[in-house]
Amino acid sequence: MSSVLFTYRRCAPRAAQILLLSVTWFCSTGGLDSIAHKSPKLAPYFGTKTRYEEVNPFLLANPLMVTRKNDLLPNTCTPLQIVSVIRHGTRYPTKEQIKKLKKMYGLIKKSTSNSDLVKELQSWNMWYEDWMDGQLVKKGEEDMKNLAFRLASLFPSLFTLDKLQKCQMSFVTSSKHRCVDSTKAFIHGLAHTYLQLPIPTEDELEDVPCRDPLVNDTLMRFFDHCEKFVAQVEDNDTAMHELEKFKEGPEMRRVMHKIAELLSIPEGELNAGLVQVAFFTCSFELAINNDANSAWCRLFDEEDAKVLEYLNDLKQYWKRGYGYDINSRSSCNLFQHIFWHLDNAVSESKSVCNFVSSRSQQISTPVVMQFGH
Repeated sequence: MSSVLFTYRRCAPRAAQILLLSVTWFCSTGGLDSIAHKSPKLAPYFGTKTRYEEVNPFLLANPLMVTRKNDLLPNTCTPLQIVSVIRHGTRYPTKEQIKKLKKMYGLIKKSTSNSDLVKELQSWNMWYEDWMDGQLVKKGEEDMKNLAFRLASLFPSLFTLDKLQKCQMSFVTSSKHRCVDSTKAFIHGLAHTYLQLPIPTEDELEDVPCRDPLVNDTLMRFFDHCEKFVAQVEDNDTAMHELEKFKEGPEMRRVMHKIAELLSIPEGELNAGLVQVAFFTCSFELAINNDANSAWCRLFDEEDAKVLEYLNDLKQYWKRGYGYDINSRSSCNLFQHIFWHLDNAVSESKSVCNFVSSRSQQISTPVVMQFGH
């Protein structure tokens, strides 16, 4: 969900040291055996649709629990600033995904198969609607509130009531509704769960300073403003040629043939997109409804899941990852912005404002890649 950069100094001032940590550190240490971790066998293959609890199973035990790891941040260190790159919380499928799911569901409803699996899928309630369109779900709000609590608990000197009231924390987001809502939920978790401030009424909200995130698409949706990325990748019909080849390749053909036989539907009416959305529905049912036994999951075995995981990885590789150099280069402005804040904290050698930003995976990946250059 998040990567964090923080600058700190020791009791005797030294050159700043910067660490890149994953959000899995914001949990607890200890054994996993005591945690009831019920997930479908397909869960490790959901890629960017993986629920956060799969990556950090401690969240299943207590989403507010943290344990400081002194080997990463000794007690002799004084944190100066945090710059957090945070992915949005759990969301609904997008409108396009829901459209594909409705088509896939329609094919299943027409099936004349008497198998238990088909009957169960036919009786499944198609509850996804177009208005959902990737919006944050209730659980996604809780994801962000809990993350704010864990992060603030680890660095209490940086997340204080005084800093919040003096606007020494800044919250920047893209205009995507799930990112805006995630940022608002993060602020709510910080102010009302961690700092335990009373929740203001609608009339009082106007008088509460520094509680609204700043929307900055030039900074946060940098790929939309990078002409080379738009020309070379986004609007280039050949940029995803390896992805398109794989969709028509023998591995995907095998999966589509198997699904067509399982559901007793014409193979010619299936395509890679419909099969993939059926696979993702398994992940959405798990992440949103905590349904580890969804009939959608039983359509696939682990070999199928590996193929579909690779299909998704190909898209991420060529569109957001190392496939094209411009993918990471497009994030240079945000990368420089982050380090300007860190350098400023070092030069002042005192605890300064926190810069917390909420964004989607398509923004986080290029930024993380920049650390490899």
